[in-house]
Amino acid sequence: MVTPIKGDFASIPLNPEGRRIGNAWDPGKDEAAGEQCKAYGAGGIMRRPTRLHITWQDDSTLKIETDEGTQTRLLHFGGKPPEGGPRTYQGYSAAQWERPLRGAGTPAPGLGAVRQGTQGRALEVVTTQLRPGYLRKNGAPYSQDAVIREFFDLSKEPNGDTWFVVITIVEDPTYLNEPFVTSTNFKKQADASGWSPSPCFAK
Repeated sequence: MVTPIKGDFASIPLNPEGRRIGNAWDPGKDEAAGEQCKAYGAGGIMRRPTRLHITWQDDSTLKIETDEGTQTRLLHFGGKPPEGGPRTYQGYSAAQWERPLRGAGTPAPGLGAVRQGTQGRALEVVTTQLRPGYLRKNGAPYSQDAVIREFFDLSKEPNGDTWFVVITIVEDPTYLNEPFVTSTNFKKQADASGWSPSPCFAK
């Protein structure tokens, strides 16, 4: 994936301070400061060209691993962010099953449930306690005050393919004029043959 050019913030509702920070982006400085993973935090990782490995870490924690940047997200069911907890690029993600669109349904194993008839549920995730990062690889910023809401929806196509879409809503009073909304699609693969972990890089 080609890094967008410096200053290309199309579709991102940055306020003047956000644009000032974004226009000062210096990948060399990020590398030197050990902050090469700023574009791989929860505010940007799902927009990277990554493969995902999704498993249950335990009965109440869903784990999402990425090969792009070798990141791990933990989605906590029934948990609350710890008071004074550390701020990290992935933050603290509280998850819950959204009510079915109609009728009753129970979540299938794995990520969400197939949205067919009355069996559909989406997964809703709210992430806080973030370390500042980038919405886009070219330095479009979000701050530690950002709150990220995500809605994961699984679907099975008539041809047998399984997809999920994640709608991401980033709210940040520090750098955004309004919520930044994106939608990203992932297709389930038959195996892990393309899985290729790689480190973060700033450029």
